[in-house]
Amino acid sequence: MFRKRHPQVGAAPGTLVIPEDAPYPRIRQFLYNGDGLQSDREIVDLDDLEAAPASGVSWVDIQGFGNERLLVELAEIYGLHPLLLEDVVNVPQRAKVELHDDNLLIVLRMVRVNEDAEITVEQIGIVLGEDYVLTFQERYGDVFDPIRKRITAGHRRFKEKGADYLAYSIADSVIDHYYPALEVIGERLEDLEEEAVAYPTTAILQRIHFMKNRLLNLRRALWPQREALHSMVWETNTLVSEEVRLYLRDTYDHCVQTTEVIEMYRDMISGMLNTYLSSMANRTNEVMRVLTIVSTIFIPMSFLAGVYGMNFKEMPGTDWPWGFELFWALAGAVAIGMLVFFGRKGWLGSQDQKLEKPD
Repeated sequence: MFRKRHPQVGAAPGTLVIPEDAPYPRIRQFLYNGDGLQSDREIVDLDDLEAAPASGVSWVDIQGFGNERLLVELAEIYGLHPLLLEDVVNVPQRAKVELHDDNLLIVLRMVRVNEDAEITVEQIGIVLGEDYVLTFQERYGDVFDPIRKRITAGHRRFKEKGADYLAYSIADSVIDHYYPALEVIGERLEDLEEEAVAYPTTAILQRIHFMKNRLLNLRRALWPQREALHSMVWETNTLVSEEVRLYLRDTYDHCVQTTEVIEMYRDMISGMLNTYLSSMANRTNEVMRVLTIVSTIFIPMSFLAGVYGMNFKEMPGTDWPWGFELFWALAGAVAIGMLVFFGRKGWLGSQDQKLEKPD
Protein backbone atom coordinates (compact mmCIF):
# COMPACT_ATOMS: atom_id res chain seq x y z
CA MET A 1 0.00 0.00 0.00
CA PHE A 2 1.15 3.52 -0.83
CA ARG A 3 1.25 5.79 2.18
CA LYS A 4 2.33 9.41 2.00
CA ARG A 5 2.04 12.42 4.21
CA HIS A 6 0.66 14.98 1.82
CA PRO A 7 -0.87 18.47 2.04
CA GLN A 8 -4.61 18.85 2.13
CA VAL A 9 -6.42 19.12 -1.18
CA GLY A 10 -6.17 22.70 -2.42
CA ALA A 11 -3.20 23.61 -0.23
CA ALA A 12 -0.73 26.14 -1.63
CA PRO A 13 2.42 24.80 -3.33
CA GLY A 14 5.29 24.55 -0.88
CA THR A 15 3.07 23.69 2.08
CA LEU A 16 5.00 21.67 4.64
CA VAL A 17 3.41 18.63 6.28
CA ILE A 18 5.23 17.79 9.50
CA PRO A 19 4.02 14.88 11.65
CA GLU A 20 3.34 15.50 15.32
CA ASP A 21 5.99 13.00 16.41
CA ALA A 22 8.75 14.54 14.29
CA PRO A 23 11.90 15.16 16.40
CA TYR A 24 13.07 18.71 17.00
CA PRO A 25 15.76 19.71 14.47
CA ARG A 26 19.38 19.19 15.44
CA ILE A 27 21.69 21.32 13.32
CA ARG A 28 25.41 20.77 13.00
CA GLN A 29 27.79 22.84 10.86
CA PHE A 30 31.05 21.52 9.50
CA LEU A 31 33.53 23.99 7.93
CA TYR A 32 36.70 22.98 6.09
CA ASN A 33 39.02 24.10 3.30
CA GLY A 34 42.42 23.27 1.85
CA ASP A 35 44.02 23.72 5.26
CA GLY A 36 41.75 21.09 6.80
CA LEU A 37 38.93 21.24 9.33
CA GLN A 38 38.08 24.76 10.47
CA SER A 39 35.01 24.25 12.62
CA ASP A 40 32.65 21.51 13.83
CA ARG A 41 29.87 22.58 16.17
CA GLU A 42 26.20 22.27 17.05
CA ILE A 43 24.02 25.19 15.95
CA VAL A 44 21.40 26.32 18.47
CA ASP A 45 20.60 29.70 16.92
CA LEU A 46 20.55 30.13 13.14
CA ASP A 47 22.37 33.44 13.60
CA ASP A 48 25.41 31.36 14.57
CA LEU A 49 25.69 29.87 11.08
CA GLU A 50 28.90 30.93 9.35
CA ALA A 51 29.71 31.35 5.69
CA ALA A 52 32.06 28.89 4.06
CA PRO A 53 35.75 29.67 4.59
CA ALA A 54 37.83 30.97 1.71
CA SER A 55 38.06 28.27 -0.99
CA GLY A 56 36.27 25.98 1.42
CA VAL A 57 32.97 24.24 2.07
CA SER A 58 30.20 24.63 4.62
CA TRP A 59 28.29 21.46 5.45
CA VAL A 60 25.08 21.92 7.45
CA ASP A 61 23.39 18.72 8.61
CA ILE A 62 19.76 18.92 9.79
CA GLN A 63 18.29 15.94 11.66
CA GLY A 64 14.59 16.07 12.47
CA PHE A 65 11.78 18.22 11.07
CA GLY A 66 9.86 19.04 14.24
CA ASN A 67 9.98 22.86 13.91
CA GLU A 68 8.52 24.33 10.72
CA ARG A 69 9.51 27.92 11.52
CA LEU A 70 13.15 26.94 11.98
CA LEU A 71 13.20 25.06 8.67
CA VAL A 72 11.65 27.97 6.80
CA GLU A 73 14.18 30.42 8.27
CA LEU A 74 17.02 28.10 7.29
CA ALA A 75 15.66 27.94 3.75
CA GLU A 76 15.52 31.74 3.60
CA ILE A 77 19.14 32.03 4.73
CA TYR A 78 20.33 29.81 1.87
CA GLY A 79 17.79 31.06 -0.66
CA LEU A 80 16.02 27.74 -1.10
CA HIS A 81 12.87 27.64 -3.20
CA PRO A 82 9.72 26.72 -1.21
CA LEU A 83 9.13 23.74 -3.52
CA LEU A 84 12.64 22.51 -2.79
CA LEU A 85 12.03 22.71 0.95
CA GLU A 86 8.74 20.87 0.46
CA ASP A 87 10.55 18.03 -1.31
CA VAL A 88 13.05 17.50 1.50
CA VAL A 89 10.56 17.85 4.38
CA ASN A 90 7.41 16.15 3.07
CA VAL A 91 8.57 12.54 3.05
CA PRO A 92 8.57 10.16 1.35
CA GLN A 93 9.54 11.54 -2.04
CA ARG A 94 10.67 9.66 -5.10
CA ALA A 95 14.45 9.71 -5.55
CA LYS A 96 15.32 12.49 -7.97
CA VAL A 97 17.73 15.26 -8.95
CA GLU A 98 16.42 18.76 -9.70
CA LEU A 99 18.18 22.02 -10.49
CA HIS A 100 16.71 25.02 -8.62
CA ASP A 101 18.22 28.38 -9.57
CA ASP A 102 21.71 28.29 -8.01
CA ASN A 103 21.44 25.00 -6.11
CA LEU A 104 20.90 21.33 -6.88
CA LEU A 105 18.41 19.14 -5.03
CA ILE A 106 19.25 15.45 -4.61
CA VAL A 107 16.67 13.18 -2.95
CA LEU A 108 17.84 9.65 -2.11
CA ARG A 109 16.52 6.72 -0.07
CA MET A 110 18.85 5.10 2.44
CA VAL A 111 18.18 1.72 4.04
CA ARG A 112 19.20 0.09 7.29
CA VAL A 113 18.68 -3.54 8.22
CA ASN A 114 18.93 -5.45 11.49
CA GLU A 115 19.81 -9.11 12.12
CA ASP A 116 16.15 -10.10 11.68
CA ALA A 117 16.18 -8.66 8.14
CA GLU A 118 13.86 -5.83 9.22
CA ILE A 119 14.43 -2.95 6.82
CA THR A 120 14.11 0.73 7.68
CA VAL A 121 14.01 3.22 4.81
CA GLU A 122 14.96 6.84 5.43
CA GLN A 123 14.87 9.74 3.03
CA ILE A 124 18.05 11.78 2.65
CA GLY A 125 17.75 15.23 1.13
CA ILE A 126 20.92 16.87 -0.20
CA VAL A 127 21.08 20.48 -1.36
CA LEU A 128 24.25 21.39 -3.23
CA GLY A 129 25.30 25.01 -3.61
CA GLU A 130 28.45 26.64 -4.90
CA ASP A 131 30.28 26.42 -1.58
CA TYR A 132 27.84 24.62 0.73
CA VAL A 133 25.98 21.37 1.20
CA LEU A 134 22.81 20.93 3.24
CA THR A 135 21.71 17.46 4.30
CA PHE A 136 18.23 16.75 5.66
CA GLN A 137 17.45 13.61 7.68
CA GLU A 138 14.00 12.92 9.10
CA ARG A 139 15.39 11.08 12.15
CA TYR A 140 18.36 11.37 14.48
CA GLY A 141 21.39 9.26 13.63
CA ASP A 142 24.85 10.18 12.45
CA VAL A 143 25.05 7.94 9.41
CA PHE A 144 27.63 10.23 7.80
CA ASP A 145 30.17 10.02 10.60
CA PRO A 146 32.70 8.13 8.40
CA ILE A 147 32.70 11.10 6.00
CA ARG A 148 33.31 13.54 8.86
CA LYS A 149 36.18 11.40 10.08
CA ARG A 150 37.78 11.50 6.63
CA ILE A 151 37.48 15.29 6.57
CA THR A 152 38.85 15.59 10.10
CA ALA A 153 41.76 13.32 9.18
CA GLY A 154 42.66 15.70 6.34
CA HIS A 155 41.77 13.45 3.43
CA ARG A 156 43.46 14.91 0.36
CA ARG A 157 40.47 14.88 -1.99
CA PHE A 158 38.29 16.85 0.43
CA LYS A 159 41.02 19.49 0.69
CA GLU A 160 41.46 19.78 -3.06
CA LYS A 161 37.86 19.59 -4.20
CA GLY A 162 34.74 21.60 -3.48
CA ALA A 163 31.19 21.09 -2.31
CA ASP A 164 30.31 18.83 -5.25
CA TYR A 165 32.78 16.20 -4.02
CA LEU A 166 31.17 16.30 -0.57
CA ALA A 167 27.73 15.82 -2.16
CA TYR A 168 29.12 12.87 -4.14
CA SER A 169 30.59 11.34 -0.96
CA ILE A 170 27.22 11.57 0.79
CA ALA A 171 25.38 10.03 -2.16
CA ASP A 172 27.98 7.26 -2.35
CA SER A 173 27.55 6.57 1.36
CA VAL A 174 23.78 6.26 0.88
CA ILE A 175 24.23 3.66 -1.87
CA ASP A 176 26.88 1.80 0.15
CA HIS A 177 24.32 1.24 2.92
CA TYR A 178 22.52 -1.18 0.58
CA TYR A 179 25.42 -3.65 0.64
CA PRO A 180 25.09 -4.66 4.34
CA ALA A 181 21.33 -4.95 3.86
CA LEU A 182 21.76 -7.24 0.86
CA GLU A 183 24.38 -9.27 2.71
CA VAL A 184 22.00 -9.97 5.61
CA ILE A 185 19.15 -10.82 3.25
CA GLY A 186 21.41 -13.07 1.17
CA GLU A 187 22.42 -15.09 4.24
CA ARG A 188 18.80 -15.44 5.29
CA LEU A 189 17.81 -16.58 1.81
CA GLU A 190 20.48 -19.29 1.74
CA ASP A 191 19.24 -20.73 5.04
CA LEU A 192 15.65 -20.41 3.94
CA GLU A 193 16.31 -22.22 0.67
CA GLU A 194 17.68 -25.28 2.48
CA GLU A 195 14.79 -25.30 4.96
CA ALA A 196 12.22 -24.97 2.16
CA VAL A 197 13.49 -28.26 0.71
CA ALA A 198 13.91 -30.16 3.98
CA TYR A 199 10.97 -28.79 6.01
CA PRO A 200 8.25 -27.33 3.76
CA THR A 201 5.95 -26.09 6.52
CA THR A 202 3.51 -23.19 6.71
CA ALA A 203 6.05 -21.27 8.81
CA ILE A 204 8.55 -21.54 5.95
CA LEU A 205 5.96 -20.17 3.53
CA GLN A 206 5.37 -17.19 5.83
CA ARG A 207 9.10 -16.51 6.00
CA ILE A 208 9.35 -16.69 2.21
CA HIS A 209 6.61 -14.08 1.84
CA PHE A 210 8.30 -11.96 4.54
CA MET A 211 11.58 -11.93 2.59
CA LYS A 212 9.70 -11.26 -0.63
CA ASN A 213 8.18 -8.13 0.91
CA ARG A 214 11.59 -7.00 2.20
CA LEU A 215 13.06 -7.29 -1.29
CA LEU A 216 10.12 -5.40 -2.74
CA ASN A 217 10.76 -2.54 -0.31
CA LEU A 218 14.44 -2.51 -1.26
CA ARG A 219 13.61 -2.43 -4.94
CA ARG A 220 11.14 0.41 -4.49
CA ALA A 221 13.77 2.42 -2.64
CA LEU A 222 16.67 1.69 -4.98
CA TRP A 223 15.21 1.61 -8.48
CA PRO A 224 14.40 5.36 -8.84
CA GLN A 225 17.92 6.21 -7.63
CA ARG A 226 19.38 4.76 -10.80
CA GLU A 227 17.60 7.43 -12.79
CA ALA A 228 18.60 10.15 -10.33
CA LEU A 229 22.28 9.20 -10.35
CA HIS A 230 22.21 8.80 -14.12
CA SER A 231 21.00 12.37 -14.52
CA MET A 232 23.76 13.62 -12.19
CA VAL A 233 26.36 11.86 -14.31
CA TRP A 234 25.16 12.85 -17.77
CA GLU A 235 23.24 16.13 -17.36
CA THR A 236 25.59 19.10 -17.41
CA ASN A 237 25.37 21.85 -14.80
CA THR A 238 27.83 24.29 -13.27
CA LEU A 239 27.57 22.84 -9.73
CA VAL A 240 29.05 19.41 -10.52
CA SER A 241 32.49 19.35 -12.13
CA GLU A 242 33.54 16.86 -14.79
CA GLU A 243 36.05 15.31 -12.39
CA VAL A 244 33.36 14.63 -9.79
CA ARG A 245 31.16 13.12 -12.51
CA LEU A 246 33.79 10.41 -12.90
CA TYR A 247 33.31 9.48 -9.25
CA LEU A 248 29.54 9.61 -9.67
CA ARG A 249 29.80 7.07 -12.47
CA ASP A 250 31.29 4.66 -9.97
CA THR A 251 28.40 5.31 -7.58
CA TYR A 252 25.97 4.75 -10.45
CA ASP A 253 27.68 1.43 -11.19
CA HIS A 254 27.23 0.43 -7.54
CA CYS A 255 23.56 1.32 -7.78
CA VAL A 256 23.15 -0.82 -10.90
CA GLN A 257 25.03 -3.66 -9.23
CA THR A 258 22.84 -3.64 -6.12
CA THR A 259 19.74 -3.52 -8.33
CA GLU A 260 20.92 -6.62 -10.17
CA VAL A 261 21.54 -8.40 -6.85
CA ILE A 262 18.00 -7.58 -5.75
CA GLU A 263 16.63 -9.01 -9.01
CA MET A 264 18.72 -12.15 -8.46
CA TYR A 265 17.33 -12.51 -4.94
CA ARG A 266 13.79 -12.09 -6.27
CA ASP A 267 14.44 -14.96 -8.67
CA MET A 268 15.65 -17.01 -5.70
CA ILE A 269 12.43 -16.24 -3.85
CA SER A 270 10.38 -17.35 -6.86
CA GLY A 271 12.40 -20.55 -7.02
CA MET A 272 11.83 -21.15 -3.30
CA LEU A 273 8.08 -20.73 -3.73
CA ASN A 274 8.14 -23.30 -6.54
CA THR A 275 10.26 -25.61 -4.39
CA TYR A 276 7.85 -25.25 -1.48
CA LEU A 277 4.83 -26.02 -3.66
CA SER A 278 6.62 -29.01 -5.21
CA SER A 279 7.59 -30.33 -1.77
CA MET A 280 4.02 -30.00 -0.52
CA ALA A 281 2.76 -31.78 -3.64
CA ASN A 282 5.29 -34.58 -3.06
CA ARG A 283 4.14 -34.94 0.54
CA THR A 284 0.53 -35.12 -0.61
CA ASN A 285 1.49 -37.80 -3.12
CA GLU A 286 3.28 -39.71 -0.34
CA VAL A 287 0.16 -39.68 1.83
CA MET A 288 -2.01 -40.75 -1.10
CA ARG A 289 0.43 -43.58 -1.90
CA VAL A 290 0.20 -44.95 1.65
CA LEU A 291 -3.58 -44.69 1.67
CA THR A 292 -3.78 -46.40 -1.71
CA ILE A 293 -1.60 -49.32 -0.53
CA VAL A 294 -3.72 -49.78 2.59
CA SER A 295 -6.93 -49.65 0.56
CA THR A 296 -5.56 -52.11 -2.00
CA ILE A 297 -4.63 -54.61 0.72
CA PHE A 298 -8.15 -54.53 2.14
CA ILE A 299 -9.92 -54.91 -1.21
CA PRO A 300 -9.55 -58.75 -1.33
CA MET A 301 -10.57 -58.99 2.33
CA SER A 302 -13.64 -56.87 1.64
CA PHE A 303 -14.49 -59.12 -1.30
CA LEU A 304 -14.29 -62.30 0.80
CA ALA A 305 -16.24 -60.70 3.64
CA GLY A 306 -18.89 -59.56 1.16
CA VAL A 307 -19.27 -63.00 -0.39
CA TYR A 308 -19.68 -64.78 2.92
CA GLY A 309 -21.89 -62.05 4.25
CA MET A 310 -24.68 -62.88 1.79
CA ASN A 311 -27.87 -64.26 3.33
CA PHE A 312 -27.87 -67.64 1.61
CA LYS A 313 -28.60 -70.76 3.63
CA GLU A 314 -26.34 -73.04 1.62
CA MET A 315 -22.79 -71.70 1.14
CA PRO A 316 -19.58 -73.80 0.97
CA GLY A 317 -17.50 -73.53 4.12
CA THR A 318 -20.10 -72.00 6.38
CA ASP A 319 -20.48 -75.23 8.33
CA TRP A 320 -16.80 -76.10 8.50
CA PRO A 321 -15.42 -76.38 12.05
CA TRP A 322 -12.36 -74.29 11.16
CA GLY A 323 -14.06 -72.00 8.62
CA PHE A 324 -13.54 -68.81 10.60
CA GLU A 325 -9.83 -69.52 11.16
CA LEU A 326 -9.42 -70.50 7.51
CA PHE A 327 -10.95 -67.21 6.39
CA TRP A 328 -8.47 -65.15 8.39
CA ALA A 329 -5.58 -67.32 7.30
CA LEU A 330 -6.55 -66.76 3.67
CA ALA A 331 -6.99 -63.01 4.24
CA GLY A 332 -3.62 -62.80 6.00
CA ALA A 333 -1.91 -64.72 3.20
CA VAL A 334 -3.37 -62.37 0.60
CA ALA A 335 -2.25 -59.31 2.61
CA ILE A 336 1.27 -60.69 3.07
CA GLY A 337 1.47 -61.60 -0.61
CA MET A 338 0.47 -58.11 -1.66
CA LEU A 339 2.99 -56.53 0.74
CA VAL A 340 5.74 -58.71 -0.73
CA PHE A 341 4.66 -57.71 -4.23
CA PHE A 342 4.62 -54.00 -3.33
CA GLY A 343 8.00 -54.33 -1.65
CA ARG A 344 9.58 -55.86 -4.75
CA LYS A 345 8.14 -53.05 -6.83
CA GLY A 346 9.73 -50.52 -4.45
CA TRP A 347 6.42 -48.99 -3.47
CA LEU A 348 6.91 -49.41 0.27
CA GLY A 349 8.94 -47.09 2.49
CA SER A 350 9.60 -43.37 2.17
CA GLN A 351 10.36 -42.02 -1.28
CA ASP A 352 12.17 -38.97 0.10
CA GLN A 353 15.80 -38.70 -0.84
CA LYS A 354 18.04 -36.66 1.41
CA LEU A 355 20.44 -34.34 -0.33
CA GLU A 356 24.06 -35.00 0.48
CA LYS A 357 26.50 -32.14 0.27
CA PRO A 358 29.63 -32.90 -1.75
CA ASP A 359 32.87 -33.20 0.20
